Amino acid sequence: MDEAQRNLPVRDWLPRTAALLLGTLALATAFIAAYVGALHQPTPRDVPVGVVLGDQRAQAVMAAVRQRTNKIEPIEYDDPGAADDGLTSREVYGVLTSGPDNGLRLTIASASAPSAADLVTQVLGQAAQQANLPIQVTDEVPVESTDPRGLVPFYLAVGYVLGGYLASTALGLRTGTAPVSLPRAGLRVAALAVYAVVLGIVGAAVVGPLLDVWHHDIPAVAAVGALAVFAAAMVASAVQAWLGLLGTGIVILLLVVLGNPGSGGIYAPEFLPAWLRGMHRWNVPGLTTDLIKSAVYFDRRSTGWALSGLTIWTLLGILGLVTATVFRAHRRAARARARPDAPGAPAAHG
Repeated sequence: MDEAQRNLPVRDWLPRTAALLLGTLALATAFIAAYVGALHQPTPRDVPVGVVLGDQRAQAVMAAVRQRTNKIEPIEYDDPGAADDGLTSREVYGVLTSGPDNGLRLTIASASAPSAADLVTQVLGQAAQQANLPIQVTDEVPVESTDPRGLVPFYLAVGYVLGGYLASTALGLRTGTAPVSLPRAGLRVAALAVYAVVLGIVGAAVVGPLLDVWHHDIPAVAAVGALAVFAAAMVASAVQAWLGLLGTGIVILLLVVLGNPGSGGIYAPEFLPAWLRGMHRWNVPGLTTDLIKSAVYFDRRSTGWALSGLTIWTLLGILGLVTATVFRAHRRAARARARPDAPGAPAAHG
């Protein structure tokens, strides 16, 4: 703080300081409420499991389970091939079919969410036992042994999103939350794009060669990371350009306070409270987590919405930054024309 700022009267700095502290208090309170409220008591509901139409044995067991509990939701497919596609495209966490020896076969994909796969195995295993049917469980898409709880995609997504938001905030503090001109806006977008590519590669290298979590699909992880970082940076840049310091608080609320617990990265979305269950389909951390899982474990068809969603956020962020730049430039020009001593202002007569 310079000498002039230190000598400001209390009435000049106290309201702004109080507002900053109140804003921080509100964010911290929201953080506690969101994380504790969402994660303290996960209650699974309607966890989707596939079953083939006409498979009477499997359908009967699923119907009996559904009558007893709402933890499992049957998703019907026309044929076994469609059910398998549903598993590998992450529409369902498991597929129940008739097995050999008048038993059942349960195929799961623990890489989607180990907690959901465990629940499906437990509930359907108990149902098969009550029906005196043997059940064979196969993990078609297992989680890596180096990530038994399946949390690395979420933590990597958090790092990517946080990196994008911090980069945008740092540029805003250094050069202003809104660029002064369209060329400066273009320069900011280019700088953040380069930063996103670098962080995407660094993150993929950390979970790959450095920590040896994944041994495959490292270029795909880097590409997903670059898109996620850029999307987060552009969203943050747009909100900050329009709202200034207030925008920084809103970005934290959206990307961190609500984004992380609502991403479905710690618990599957079906384990979260109703107000958070669908959030992973549109928030940046949730889309990033889903896209990383798809890139590492699943059929490329499962990348569809997550890839589209992050791309949409990126384009909206760029549009928001450009429009804020144009709007503020027009406002500055209007204020300049309104000053009596401004160049081009009407001369005084008298």
